[in-house]
Amino acid sequence: MFRNNPFIPYKSANLAIVDGRADDTIINRLESYNIKVIKTIKCNEVQEGISYHPDIIMHPVDYKTLLIAPNVFEYYEELLFNSGIKLIKGERWLSRNYPEDVAYNVGRVYGYAIHNFKYTDEKLIYYLKKQGLELINIKQGYSKCSMAVVDEKAIITSDYPIYEKCIKLGIDALLIKSGYIKLEGFDYGFIGGTCGNLSKRDIALSGKLNSHPDSKKIYKFIKKNKKNLFFLSDDEIIDLGTIISLYC
Repeated sequence: MFRNNPFIPYKSANLAIVDGRADDTIINRLESYNIKVIKTIKCNEVQEGISYHPDIIMHPVDYKTLLIAPNVFEYYEELLFNSGIKLIKGERWLSRNYPEDVAYNVGRVYGYAIHNFKYTDEKLIYYLKKQGLELINIKQGYSKCSMAVVDEKAIITSDYPIYEKCIKLGIDALLIKSGYIKLEGFDYGFIGGTCGNLSKRDIALSGKLNSHPDSKKIYKFIKKNKKNLFFLSDDEIIDLGTIISLYC
């Protein structure tokens, strides 16, 4: 089942795509794990706060394949030329207002793709089906932002409908309070945008959870799933969009 979830690499990643505004501390700590860091460029057509978020502008079809919004495709086509990463140009152009910015923000866990498929890129739907994923339709368009994928069958979310749906699907889900995560230009960010899986066992978090009221629950849940947690900074967590891990 891990083959269907590129958010959990089955071996250690050697390349990570990260918000282009991430500070040097975060970049240096990722590089200390022998990971090459690719910083995103700004997608001018979406809101400033999410304009560099990897999970807004692209979707990892698998560990060596990225489906990228046409807004920024040419940049990554040149940047990742000869890298061993296959690039696919998406159909839907992103624009400023929700839901015109969620075409690639699909959550994936345990063989399911979870999204508001009314707004999903048509080419991405094709590749999700090709991989044998079952499409689960929900109202939330920011479904990947709203889901921190902890394990093959475990997520953390503050979105109750996602939580409820995952429980019904047999997925272990931890429901946490909304807010307490900084995201510039928005009232708050989402837990899925604070982290990324560096391998099957290792999760990187953008910062510490000291001010989050459910911090102990989150740490306990991650420990229950036998994951190693790496803090990329000693500051409070921020929403930088999902760290997308690949290998080539």
